[in-house]
Amino acid sequence: MRILMINGPNLNLLGERETAIYGHKTLKDIEREVIDYAKPLGIDVIPYQSNLEGIIIDLLHYAHHENMDGVILNAAAYTHYSYAIYDAIKAITPPVVEVHLSDPSTREEAFRHTSVIKEACVETFQGNHIDSYLAAVDFLEKHNV
Repeated sequence: MRILMINGPNLNLLGERETAIYGHKTLKDIEREVIDYAKPLGIDVIPYQSNLEGIIIDLLHYAHHENMDGVILNAAAYTHYSYAIYDAIKAITPPVVEVHLSDPSTREEAFRHTSVIKEACVETFQGNHIDSYLAAVDFLEKHNV
């Protein structure tokens, strides 16, 4: 099984930015933990990060064309307004699981309370830091999608 893990804008600054919200782990720490967690399950996780919306869309298309078994997507701020990412998720065959380190619905800014990509995704895990990613791996493995 192969899963593409896509992380969006500003997640490359994890461990440095807003640690009270996002924690002290870097994106590399998270990638390593997810890869190590998935390996005994027979799952290869391929991580990518981009700050650019178009590259995230290209990565979703890549998952489709390369017949990935699933996608774990933390679209970060694009979650709240990118209908282009929503359309890309709807256009591809691999199931996409939305993840967030924090729980956007409890954040102070009202714009964070809405996910425009949620309805295009098969499941959402949020608010549990690294465990949100691990739950996404478990979900994709369990549903053998």
